[in-house]
Amino acid sequence: MKLPDFEAWAIFATVAEHRSFSAAADALGVSKATVSKAITRLEASLGTSLFHRTSRRLTLTESGITLSDHAQRILAEGHAAEETAHDAASAPAGMIRVAAPMTFGIAYVAPAIADFMTAHPAVQIDLRLSDAKVDIVADGIDLALRIADLPDSSLRARRLAPVETRVVAAPAYLERHGRPRHPLDLGEHDIFAYANVPSTTWTFRGPDGAEVAVRPNGRFTTDSGDAMLPLLHAGLGIARLPDFIVDTEIAAGRLEAILTEWTGPATALHLVTPPSPLRPVRVELLIDFLAERFRQLCASRA
Repeated sequence: MKLPDFEAWAIFATVAEHRSFSAAADALGVSKATVSKAITRLEASLGTSLFHRTSRRLTLTESGITLSDHAQRILAEGHAAEETAHDAASAPAGMIRVAAPMTFGIAYVAPAIADFMTAHPAVQIDLRLSDAKVDIVADGIDLALRIADLPDSSLRARRLAPVETRVVAAPAYLERHGRPRHPLDLGEHDIFAYANVPSTTWTFRGPDGAEVAVRPNGRFTTDSGDAMLPLLHAGLGIARLPDFIVDTEIAAGRLEAILTEWTGPATALHLVTPPSPLRPVRVELLIDFLAERFRQLCASRA
């Protein structure tokens, strides 16, 4: 059985990332000739061209685009295998790249990471906070925290804790415009829309099991739950937000939960990782640490 040319696949992944033979050679610490020979060797083995070459540009062919994801996984798993062996023989060290939603990341993930880094002084963490969906494979993310009802995918997901949503408005808004008693009443109100979900429709299930769908129709759309708070405080409309954003606002009397007998779609906090089960020890340690931290958080909020 002929073994795959793993060196050529790794070099191809690096060239595809840098879009340059010279830059790939510099990144790998080898000669440009070594890079060129590896790509030629791989193209001959595959029977297809991987790059369009001109004097000024290097671009992936259709085959190159398709195969570059495989190459990236081969390279990543090779690195992970070496790091796992290294970590097993020494204290965890090296970089972990983490992605998390903005508000939850600031309130809960950053404090957890501070405790983790205190316990593991040789570990480095690059924390990226955004409410937009992140392509963790393309962006080189080791683990991501997502609050969603996750669709089927090749990613590995671990459910950590449920997240409830509340429909809220300021007391002053409800005094001026009335308090909705049924989800269909929301059609008469200014409803804020959240831009980072594929559908803007709000779904509800009533105490009798009846299901109702409502499409927000308001003047304000944003990709940040926190950005809705000033407009809510100003009495400009109604929003549906997760409990970790609004529970303190409700407790302080600044916002009021409405339609409390109706439940929204089930959602939860998930920890998501790339498809490969092979991960460095430091990443496994952080996964277990965050899972326990957020399990305790969920229990304390229950």
